[in-house]
Amino acid sequence: MALPSIEDVRKLSDEELAEAIVKEKQQLFQLRLEQATRRLESPHLFKHSKHRLSQLMTIERERQLATSQTEPESTTAAEEE
Repeated sequence: MALPSIEDVRKLSDEELAEAIVKEKQQLFQLRLEQATRRLESPHLFKHSKHRLSQLMTIERERQLATSQTEPESTTAAEEE
């Protein structure tokens, strides 16, 4: 099973991105629970879930930074008046 591509993540809307982050965090919690109770059959899923979560959070942060870079320009014009 190949690791997920970041191009798939870039196509998601902001709402879908937030939902996917919550879903991956729940998946990691479930994997940790299975590992603690010794029911985990596929430990490689940790790597896939962590990788996917990092991709999702990276794209979310990129969008936050892009938004914050465009906002200060409009706020500085309002402050000058």
